[in-house]
Amino acid sequence: MSHRLKTGDRVTWNTPQGVTTGTVVRRIIRDTELDGQVVSASKDDPRYEVESEKSGQHAVHRADSLEKVHKH
Repeated sequence: MSHRLKTGDRVTWNTPQGVTTGTVVRRIIRDTELDGQVVSASKDDPRYEVESEKSGQHAVHRADSLEKVHKH
């Protein structure tokens, strides 16, 4: 992925149940604890917290597993 995602971007990602759509909640650039899980991240290797539109649940993904939804 050649572009940087930002808060509010609408994105899709793959799950065992299929493709999910949601919104970037925040960009994580340092090691962080989220829901009892340690998320390893840095400015050079950020993670993105996303919220599923369908379930409202939050998950953390690498940028290369997220695809920005482009407006037509």
